[in-house]
Amino acid sequence: MGLISRLRVTEGAMERAMLGVSLRDQIKNKEILRRTRITDLAQRVAYQKWQWVRHIDSSEDRWPGI
Repeated sequence: MGLISRLRVTEGAMERAMLGVSLRDQIKNKEILRRTRITDLAQRVAYQKWQWVRHIDSSEDRWPGI
């Protein structure tokens, strides 16, 4: 199982726990996300990764000659 898949499973479990919903209630993930209004973790991780890449890329211009 990939890292993103593990994060999504863990995130879903935490959201269900916050709402007091069990898997037996058969509430769809979209409904749980709507209720919690939490950003998808995989999207957030990807966004932060690209923010870091932009940060590193821009810092190379600050130190010419090194």
